Amino acid sequence: MARSTLALRSALLAATTALALSGAPQAALAQSPRGPDIIADVAAQVIDSVVNISATTTPTEQRTVPMPQLPPGSPFQDFFDEFFKNGPGGGEGQQQGRPQRRSNSLGSGFVIDASGIVITNAHVIGEANDVTVIFADGRKLKAEIVGKDTKVDLAVLRVKPDKPLKAVKFGDSEKTRIGQWVMAIGNPFGLGGSVSAGIISARNRDISDQSYGQYIQTDAAINKGNSGGPLFDMNGDVIGINTAILSPSGGSIGIGFAVPSAMAKPIIDQLLQYGETRRGWLGVRIQNVDESIAESLGLKEPKGALVAGVDDKGPSKPAGIEPGDVILKFDGKDVKESKDLPRIVGQTAVGKDVDVLILRKGKEITKQVKLGRLEEGEKLAKASATQGEPEKSVVKKALGLNLAPITDDAKKRFAIKDNVKGVLVSRVDPNSPAADKRIQAGDIIVEVQQEAVATPDAVMKRVDALKKEGKKSALFLISNAQGDVRFVALSLE
Repeated sequence: MARSTLALRSALLAATTALALSGAPQAALAQSPRGPDIIADVAAQVIDSVVNISATTTPTEQRTVPMPQLPPGSPFQDFFDEFFKNGPGGGEGQQQGRPQRRSNSLGSGFVIDASGIVITNAHVIGEANDVTVIFADGRKLKAEIVGKDTKVDLAVLRVKPDKPLKAVKFGDSEKTRIGQWVMAIGNPFGLGGSVSAGIISARNRDISDQSYGQYIQTDAAINKGNSGGPLFDMNGDVIGINTAILSPSGGSIGIGFAVPSAMAKPIIDQLLQYGETRRGWLGVRIQNVDESIAESLGLKEPKGALVAGVDDKGPSKPAGIEPGDVILKFDGKDVKESKDLPRIVGQTAVGKDVDVLILRKGKEITKQVKLGRLEEGEKLAKASATQGEPEKSVVKKALGLNLAPITDDAKKRFAIKDNVKGVLVSRVDPNSPAADKRIQAGDIIVEVQQEAVATPDAVMKRVDALKKEGKKSALFLISNAQGDVRFVALSLE
């Protein structure tokens, strides 16, 4: 035992000496690997402002169960009479209710105003009709839902305390740095007041396909129940609201995400003022510009957001923005990828006149758009796409596509709307580049290289002309049967 202890001490001494000789800063040797001592001071300062959220949803509708029609003298008559007249839930005759199931969720939140304003996640409260805020001292207060935003996952609650609450303030998430220490406090697995610490692992993370924000990534332990809780910096300021984790097991593996305070504050202000969000709306359908599309449009590199469609009732229509335009800048901000545009537009004030720089047929043009409101645009109905049977007619073939005119029979087979014009794709060679780009039977070719086509011959002539010009790919505007369009670059080689 003594020899083992001596050997261990010798090894530690040798390792420390080697590290010192390597030039490592002495401060690094002295600092605890579990973080700075100030974490304890910050936790003591802010922990009383962090709350637990209990949300309960109770269905209010009642099921109506019809009385079965039994033949006279049936041996089951007495059984059904007993069940329907005196069964669970009471009731007479056919109007029979069943006991309603209650669903509960537990999450976290924090106080931002001593008068009783509490912030949490929208998914924590969901569609709850009974929300209770539980404080560190054990007090429980019923909460009113002021408003919520499901896109960024924020909710604002209001309680009425008998004395001022301990509140925290927001910090500036724009000044945070990768590698700086942060602390999360919340209610993981119902264990209220749990503190965990870590660092900022990354900034500006997109965590959904249609994200309206960019999130902070942290390795501070965040588990089920931490949702809606604050992410603090070492000044005790809230720089994020914990909202999601990446985990195959459901527990923390060191990849958590928080809504940055810079993004959360204006949304919270809108919810407090209006009870709802008011995001800018451009009224376009967009897609990303890949290398093949960039080459077909004459762009030196893939960038911007390609306009695949323009809403007839949206702000872009009267402004003159058209399908095929590439949006390069919006309100002076660069649009590097298509996913940047929804975030930038959504954070712009409704009704603002905005300059939009677009690329159209190789030329840069500036259009001015008066922004609408996204929430109003979302009320427009969207038809679901349907598919029909392959067209049985004489067709032309190009680039692995069977092309046919849109006949009355084709409209019935593929459920094509009357306002959809172009050339029908009746079949796709499964080994062709078109199949790789997910073009399928029932799609309609509207344009080839930004020129409208109405017949199969027109498509073939346009393709042949592009080949003679030395083009390696052609940009097709493809519509489905309901009129939703997208751009696809197909190789001509």
